[in-house]
Amino acid sequence: MTTTRPGEDPSRRSFLKRVTAFGATIMAAVIGIPAIRAFLSPAFRRLAPTRWIKVGEAAQIEPGVPIRFDFSETIDDAWVETRALRGVWLYTEDGDEFTIYNGQCTHLACSYAYEEERGVFHCPCHHGLFDLKTGAVLGGPPPRPLDTLETKIEDEYLYVAYRTFRAGIPDKIAVG
Repeated sequence: MTTTRPGEDPSRRSFLKRVTAFGATIMAAVIGIPAIRAFLSPAFRRLAPTRWIKVGEAAQIEPGVPIRFDFSETIDDAWVETRALRGVWLYTEDGDEFTIYNGQCTHLACSYAYEEERGVFHCPCHHGLFDLKTGAVLGGPPPRPLDTLETKIEDEYLYVAYRTFRAGIPDKIAVG
C-alpha cells in the first residue's frame, strides 16, 4: 500500500518517477556513450590504406650507392590540412632487388644520413649507426634495425609502400 500525501495524486508521483528515470537514462547515454567509444576506439582502429609512392625508374638507380628520395605528403587532421616532408633511402646491389628504408631513425624518428667513408647510415642526434645492406643497428641507442618498406616494380618504375612506424620501441608498429 502506498501512502499519499493529502491532495497528492498517486498517478502524478509515478509519472514524476518515470520522467526522472527517463531523464537520468538520457543523461547517462549522452555522457557514457562517447566515453565508452573513446575507450574502445583503439581496438577498432584500422591502418590507413597503402600509399604507393613512385620513386623513379628502376634501371636508373645506381647499384651499390644509397640514394635518398624525399617527397611531400598531405596530412588531413579533421579540418586542418598540412604538408609534411617524408624521405626514404633506396639501395640495390644488383639493380634487380631493392631495399628501401624509411627515412626516420628508429630511436626518436630523426632523419639520418649516409656516411660514405664508413659505409654506414648515421643518425647525428644520438649517434645511432646502421648497416647499409641490412639496416641492422651497429651502435648507439636505436632499439631496432631500420624499418624496411615494401616495394614493387610496375612499367619499369620503382614504387614504395610508404608507412611511418613508432619510434623508440623494439617492435615495428605502423602508425599510419
